[in-house]
Amino acid sequence: MLDFAELWSPIRLTLELATVTTLVLLVIGTPIAWWLARSQSRWKEAVAAVVALPLVLPPTVLGFYLLILLGPEGPGGWIAGLFGGRTLAFTFEGLVIGSVFYSMPFVVQPIRNAFEAFGERPLEVAATLRASPWDRFWSVALPLARPGLLTGAVLGFAHTVGEFGVILMIGGNIPGETRVLSIAVYDYVETLQWTKAHILAGGLLIFSFLVILTMMLLDRRLGRRLGQSTP
Repeated sequence: MLDFAELWSPIRLTLELATVTTLVLLVIGTPIAWWLARSQSRWKEAVAAVVALPLVLPPTVLGFYLLILLGPEGPGGWIAGLFGGRTLAFTFEGLVIGSVFYSMPFVVQPIRNAFEAFGERPLEVAATLRASPWDRFWSVALPLARPGLLTGAVLGFAHTVGEFGVILMIGGNIPGETRVLSIAVYDYVETLQWTKAHILAGGLLIFSFLVILTMMLLDRRLGRRLGQSTP
């Protein structure tokens, strides 16, 4: 007989992780995307390459260095001294940090593309109306970049849901703490619990299809909107 409470635990944890990670990425990724889209610094593309590094870096390599960073021998040990001796490795908080690093390019790049797409004209018009740089960002840039923000949020959430290598390296397989969906599927397959593996894997398959369908519909809607706005 299936234990639905056991199956729900990794689902709940995964949804919490993806939600928190997406919110953090929108907060820190939007300013980064804005700077990458607007800056003339010679270091811009170097910073963009660092942000995009998880696209090509093996997840286990990123997880390995994050494990060192968050563990007792790295800065995580100093942080642990401030918070009662508990390191961030093999904790939910550690998973959030790892997920933010690993999913960052999937959030930053669509937002950067959206900022670059509307060009200089709307901001110049707002400047002639004496809008401050802060006002231009909030009242002009962000509304115009809304499709990119939505795309980044969807991709960041979906990518976090599907993480495995980074999660395994820095979180392990602790029920209720770090045992997310991808780890649970691996564990069920390894222990030959096929029914449970099928349920979770099938759910992830449906979720992935819905994400792709959503992205296609968003792209079509954005393309139609751009076409209507073109004189």
